[in-house]
Parts: sequence; structure tokens; C-alpha cells
Amino acid sequence: MGVLFPISFYLLSLLFLADHLSSHPLCIDSRYPLTLKSPLKFCPYDGSSCCNSAQDVRLRKQFQSMNISDPACGSIVKSVLCARCDQFSAELFRVNSVPRSVPILCNSTLSSSSPQSSQAESNFCSKVWDTCMNVSVSNSPFAPSLQRQGGSSVDSNLTKITEMWQSKSDFCNALGEASNDGSLCFAGEPVSLNATAEAPSIPSGLCLEKIGNGSYLSMVPLPDGSNRAFFSNQQGKIWLVTLPREGSSGVIELDESRPLLDLSDIVHFDAEFGLMSIAIHPKFTENGRFFASFNCDKTVWPGCEGRCACNSDVNCDPSKLPPDNGAQPCQYQSVVAEFTVSSTNSHPSMATSASPTEVRRIFTMGLPFTTHHGGQIIFGPDGYLYFMMGDGGGNGDPYNLSQNKKSLLGKIMRFDVNHFPSAAEISTQGLWGNYSIPKDNPYINDNQSQPEIWALGFRNPWRCSFDAERPFYFMCTDVGQDLVEEVNIITKGGNFGWRVYEGLYHYTPLTSPGGNTSLNSINPIFPVMGYNHSAVSSKVGSASITGGYFYRSVTDPCMHGRYLYADLYGGAFWGGAEYPKDSGNFSTSLLSFSCAADSPIKCSSVPGSPNTPALEYIFSFGEDLSKDVYVLASSGVYRVVRPSRCKYTCSKENTTDVSAPSSAPSSSPSESQAIQLSKHTCTSLVILLSFLVLFMMERTYL
Repeated sequence: MGVLFPISFYLLSLLFLADHLSSHPLCIDSRYPLTLKSPLKFCPYDGSSCCNSAQDVRLRKQFQSMNISDPACGSIVKSVLCARCDQFSAELFRVNSVPRSVPILCNSTLSSSSPQSSQAESNFCSKVWDTCMNVSVSNSPFAPSLQRQGGSSVDSNLTKITEMWQSKSDFCNALGEASNDGSLCFAGEPVSLNATAEAPSIPSGLCLEKIGNGSYLSMVPLPDGSNRAFFSNQQGKIWLVTLPREGSSGVIELDESRPLLDLSDIVHFDAEFGLMSIAIHPKFTENGRFFASFNCDKTVWPGCEGRCACNSDVNCDPSKLPPDNGAQPCQYQSVVAEFTVSSTNSHPSMATSASPTEVRRIFTMGLPFTTHHGGQIIFGPDGYLYFMMGDGGGNGDPYNLSQNKKSLLGKIMRFDVNHFPSAAEISTQGLWGNYSIPKDNPYINDNQSQPEIWALGFRNPWRCSFDAERPFYFMCTDVGQDLVEEVNIITKGGNFGWRVYEGLYHYTPLTSPGGNTSLNSINPIFPVMGYNHSAVSSKVGSASITGGYFYRSVTDPCMHGRYLYADLYGGAFWGGAEYPKDSGNFSTSLLSFSCAADSPIKCSSVPGSPNTPALEYIFSFGEDLSKDVYVLASSGVYRVVRPSRCKYTCSKENTTDVSAPSSAPSSSPSESQAIQLSKHTCTSLVILLSFLVLFMMERTYL
């Protein structure tokens, strides 16, 4: 199934962003944790673990090489080694970002109180000393030099702890840490986070107000402190929009007849094609740069031409591809292009139009089929441009391109659009456009992989976002094939399973001309949230996930910290709550949702459910500078507002303060705005009719 239509974890300082963006906060290896199919044989871990069976074998061999004759000491050393498999090993094996050879050992002598389950456990460091101090351990992991230099060589003649450390106090001061509230330390057993805090309660509902009748795919706020944003529709137009303050009874302000940029003459709009996404450069107020991701037809526009994603490099022959809804292979292209606003002064934020001519072509790639090509572009907190690409289409990714590292299909890519190579360098490096490869991209030095790849194994990622409070949480949803819609935490070099897996399930394709990838050859990262198709099919007839944001606004304090996502077909919202914090463990709840009685634009209701707004199709979510969240649906633009406006109960809401923390105030709708809204309504109806026709086409095709 397609994405658009039926056809188809503390804020970090900038000094630490580069490190934390590339790793998951749980495991040392950013590709983990994984869900074990069976318990490890050496290390006593089951369920979620930072080790696979091969790593378990290596730890066993390391332990055997230590030649420990004392069983009690051997048992303790084994537990210390196996802590690398703990789902919180990233926190256990580093202090102030300095790596260690052994985990932080719980040491109650540094604190008078401990939240651990017993005094014996919280004095684990003393237990290690008392049990092993006179036992010979070859290649001992407790050597001082290993702890101070993050794993450097050590004198192999020193095998006893008492030979390496002057006293238990020195030993535990260096290797131990008090298990104070909020810290992690190792007590000989799999780590449990402090569970004294209350689990988050489920919000009583999601309250929406309707502030626009237009149908849009993308919304990006201007990074200039204003209450303005770029909105784009699938047909190819981008508008500069003024957002009203929450509770002001205002609607979005735009002049539909004067878009900021109109690309409709070159954008191919049809089902899963069109202007898929826009992104504004982080330094827009200085340079006026912004980017558009769109599709084009090379038979109509010569400037559309690009290299085909089905080629000999990936063992795909375009001449043997079956016609996809009448299209020829690579007739349609996926394009990322740079534009700039038109400004006669030194303040790009003051511009009201943009040059229709591309500043430069960033990326062009021909598509083998007419579905599953994602298309979202967003700037990460690191300043690089991330580009989400689906598997290229075809039922079950027949050429297995998502797992092929020579292909850019089924991948998340990461570009440097601030440094550009020469034409010769583009040709020599085999780049697909005008960009540079960030030096810390995971496959930049791998000749068997495309250097653009940041993560792989996706079917059709539809809407990704970085958490505003924890930018190392990079969330993406991926549209399922037959069973599951999934939410993933994206990590550097991570493999998210498709098409070997669909969610947690092993997937077997109907046809596989491109070969298969074995289960044991990859270490898949499984989704942290999602839903089965059966959860919504009886309600809306089908399933296709639309990703959102961690809710960080103060407008609805009971929704704060939850990851919001929805089903495309408009009948369901979910909120994912992580508990304990930064654990990677999420519980999800289906959210009730209503339209505020005082909504600036009255919401139409679902037949038979007068309190449920008829959103129709939920294409995307948006977020403004105040972190208020917007829902971009085929029936209009909605904003998450104070729960009391829908008579939902939220004990954290200050109902006496009706002022909003959002943008600057906006005027009430004018007569001209009402005319604009009427035009948008007409456009939405035309698009909706097209969806219904395309729905029947895809169900027949797939």
C-alpha cells in the first residue's frame, strides 16, 4: 500500500550533538538493542539485548581466555563481561563520554542511601573486590590503565586486583558510583531503571481546532522568531503563511493567488507523485535558502533527466521491469532542488516571493515503479539535510533494494548541502547530484555501499522528525505491507529490517528476482511503536501510518512528551509515552479526539459520530516555533489546542490563563480570507475525488 493515497529520548549542547546524534541512548553499538528470538547461551539475557548470538560467543571466548580457577570470582567476572549485553550498556560503560572496559559498579559507600533492591546489590563493587582480590585473572578487565585510557594495553604480568590497586577504596572510587536516583550502575544483574516515578497517565483526549480549509503535505516554520511558515501542496505550490495565536479565533493567512513559489509546471502530480516536502535552511535569515523535494516526468520536462535507480550496480535491469500502471522504468524521477527567496535587501525573512529558477540541483534519481519513494527532506540539528526514500515500489520490494547498500532505495540519506564538489568530483565519487558526503556518514569508507546512506531497511518512510528536547531521538514511521505499521528510532548505520522483516514478523516476498537477504545476515532494529492493520481496518478500511512529533508545547500539558502519530485514513491517533525516561520502552494508547466547539472554522463530523471531526486523510503533521503541533489533512489544517476547549480533563492545565504561549496574535478572518477558504474547500473536494478513484486502482494493482 502507498503512503499518501490508497495507491499506494535532555536537550544537548551543540558540543555534544555530533556524538549523540549518531548513537542510540541505550546500547554502545548504535544498531541495538534488538529483540532476541531466543535467550543468549552464555550471557543471561533475554528479551531486549545489546548482543546477538555472535557477540555472545565472543564474550564466552574472552571469559575462557582469562583462566579463572575460582568459581565465585568467575561468576562475578562473567556478569561484568556480560553487562555489555545489557539494554542500558551505553550508560554503564561511559562516564562523561569516556569509555570504560567494565561497567560502572554500584558502590553504596559513596552514598548513604540507595534505590537498589538491597544493600548487598548496592555494594557490588565491594563484593567484586572481596571475591576476586587474590584470584588470578589473565587479561584482567579491572586494570587501572584500561579505565583511565578507555581500553589501552595493560601489563599482562599483573593478574590480581591487589597487584593493580592499592586498596578497596581506590578500586571502588575508580570503578564504582553511588546508585543515586536517576543514575545507572551495575549490581551483577540486568539493570533496571529506578521505577519510583509515576508512569504517565493517558490523556483524556486530543483537542483540535480547525484553522484552514486547504490541503497541504508540508509545513515548515520560518526560523526567524515570527509566526510564519511555509506550506506546500502536492500539486507544486509553496505559500508563505501567517499562523494565528491559539485561542484567538484566527485562521491561517495566505494569498492563494500569490504563492511564494509555483513549481506546478514541472512537478508531476499523480497519486504518490508531486511536491513531497520542503525544508528551510537553518541559516535562512542570513541566506534565504530553502529546498524542495518533488517528482517529475522526463518525457514532459527535459530538466527531469537523472540516473535510473534500477541499474547494473544493484543487479536490476530496467528493460525487464514490468510496466507500472503504464509508466516506463525511470520515466519518473525523484528530485531535490535548492531555491532562494527573492529579496532586494539583506533580510531574506522579509521576502514574499522566491525565484522560480533552481539555484542548484541537489539530487536526481529515476524510479523503477510509481510507488514507495517517500520524499521527505528535513534538516537535522547537525545542519545536514536528511532525505527519506522508499524501496521504489513493486509488491514486496521484488529486487530487495532496501537491503542492498549499493542502492539508495529504501534508505535514509544524509547530505552536506553547504559544501559542493566540483563536476569532476561528482563524477569520480559517483554522486547523484550536487552535494558533499558528511565525513561521519557510516558507509563513507565502504566501497560496497553508497556513502549517502545514513540508515537502511525501509519500505516507505512517511514523515520523520527530531525531538526538540532530545535531538538524538530521530523518529521515523514506516508504512507496512500486509500486517504492521511501525515507528522507529533512527540510528546511524541502523538496519530497520525491510524486507527481511515487516515489523517483528519475518516477511517472505511473492517474487524475488533480485534475490533475498537471510535472517542471520543482518541485525535488525525493531520498531518501538506501531500498530497492526487489524487495529484500524474495521474502522477505516485500511492502514497506512503518518508520523508526527514528540509533543513539546505547553498548550496541552497532559500531552507533553508523548510521540503523536496517526493513520492516513483519518480515523485514529496514537500517543506513545516512554517510560522510564530514555529507556526506549514505549507504551502507546489510542487517543480520543474532538474539535473545539469554538473552533475558528467549524469542523465537519464523521457520520454517526457528531463529536468526531471528519479529517478524511491525515497526510502530515507540522510543528511551529512554539512547538504547537498541527495536523495537515485533506479536509484542512488543524492545531492541537488546550484540552479544556473540548471539555477534556487535564489536571495540569491552567484553565484561568486563556492566553496562549504560541505565536504573535493574528487578526480574525476577513472577507478575503473567507473567499480563500472557499477556494481551498473546492480544491480539497477535487483532490478527494481523485483519491477515491486511485484507491480502486491500487487495490487492483496490489
